[in-house]
Amino acid sequence: MEDIKKAILEFAEGSKKTKFYFSDIEKAVRKTFPDKKAREIKKAATALINEEKLIYFSTGSSTMYGLKGRGQTEDF
Repeated sequence: MEDIKKAILEFAEGSKKTKFYFSDIEKAVRKTFPDKKAREIKKAATALINEEKLIYFSTGSSTMYGLKGRGQTEDF
């Protein structure tokens, strides 16, 4: 799972966007690890949330992910 978490963080840090959907994360991880299942990627993303490296951002209708401390992802 550490390799997936590393790929997620590299994507988040290298992305021009500050918030992204799970599908964006999934596409980025599958470029490096085409055999990884969505469930494995979701578990890695959740682990990064628990480690406070990523945060959830709710748009009201959907949930997005953001890199902690980057952009307007922090609560006011």
